[in-house]
Amino acid sequence: MVKLGKTVILGDSYSTFEGYIPEGHVVYYSPKDEHNSRVTRVEQTWWHQLMAATDSELVLNNSWSGSTICYTGYEGEYYTHLCFNTRLDKMYEEGTLDGIDTLLIFGGTNDDWCGAPEGELKFEGWTKEDMYCALPAIGRLFCRVAEILPDVNVYAIINTELKPCIHEGLIEAATRNGVKVITLSDIDKEWGHPSDVGMTQIKDQLLNFFENEAK
Repeated sequence: MVKLGKTVILGDSYSTFEGYIPEGHVVYYSPKDEHNSRVTRVEQTWWHQLMAATDSELVLNNSWSGSTICYTGYEGEYYTHLCFNTRLDKMYEEGTLDGIDTLLIFGGTNDDWCGAPEGELKFEGWTKEDMYCALPAIGRLFCRVAEILPDVNVYAIINTELKPCIHEGLIEAATRNGVKVITLSDIDKEWGHPSDVGMTQIKDQLLNFFENEAK
């Protein structure tokens, strides 16, 4: 059996479920199924299925619906407090990441959808202005991961249907910093989000990656 050990998820709406993310974080999936995804139970989420199929312990699911990696959000709002970079730093400062074995990062979708400025990939010397752009912020996220979690297995899960610059930027930033990349394909979705079928497809693709990695 695949062993991920103590695991933390850093994600967006795809990884949420009511009652299973930190208080105050915005949820997409819930028993009310307001988006007709047919995901009405936490057991249907990709991450719950993955934990059940592996020798793993979910320490924290730090996911926030609508969250970006950069500081720019929807309708021109600033997402400084809720973006992936800020939440990663906060987890590190609070000791949440101490002793973990695996970090799963599943983001970048909202940086694409919200129309954030793209900018250019940077791997050092970020300014505050850089962090409002998708690509510099993506570079900073994975550089920071490499800096603070040198002994942790970190995986970047790449969504389907992203703009080429975001898709390629995520892959380049991750691989440059020793983060393993899992590129998804053919995920069933409703309103851009995984349906019940899509959740299982994500789990299957992740599990297949981990099983091949363990061979």
